[in-house]
Amino acid sequence: MNRQEILYHELLLDKEAVIFDLDGSLVDSMWMWERIDIEYLGKFGIPMPKDLQRQIEGMSFSETAQYFKSYFHLPDSLEQIKEDWNRMAWDKYRHEVPLKPGAAAFLEQCRKDGVRLGIATSNSRELVETIAEVHGLREYFSCIMTACDVKKGKPAPDIYLAVAGALGVSPKNCLVFEDIVPGIMAGKNAGMEVCAVEDAYSLSQKGEKQLLADYYIEDFRRILY
Repeated sequence: MNRQEILYHELLLDKEAVIFDLDGSLVDSMWMWERIDIEYLGKFGIPMPKDLQRQIEGMSFSETAQYFKSYFHLPDSLEQIKEDWNRMAWDKYRHEVPLKPGAAAFLEQCRKDGVRLGIATSNSRELVETIAEVHGLREYFSCIMTACDVKKGKPAPDIYLAVAGALGVSPKNCLVFEDIVPGIMAGKNAGMEVCAVEDAYSLSQKGEKQLLADYYIEDFRRILY
């Protein structure tokens, strides 16, 4: 048995379910949100603060809209803000955002092994459905939930506990894949083991992610067998 096989079985030992964050963990999309934020704020003549992405990490789509409206004093309604973001992101998700390397094969392996699969994302329902359609994810996931479906976004454990409940699996028997610190904290706060996923957006947080998470992978090809 080689090291990749050992790591796969270590990750899935006593696990009945795997729950994925979406952006930056399952799909390579974090790069586009910075572009969207720059473009969106630009139409109001507002330069994007350097620390904006860190400030909104883990927030639900609705919480982020509320933050933008309050912090930048935007005249648009929350629904209009979210509608504009959905419109700006929709085409990119359909044509420019791939699955993370090895993710499709890993999902297939989990399905063959009878592991239940769920998604716990801070993104909007509309965009999640678009991604699921483009990459054929519906056949793998029996639960797809957004942070807008629960009371609090990450790092609160709400969404991970809700997905585990929908899957009918105890938190201690769930493994989470996450790419940002608040998401890792959400999984740990839910009493789950967490595997941090490397992403270009969060490379500066690599050390912190490694300390917080139970495992760290560069991509899913590292844990295939």
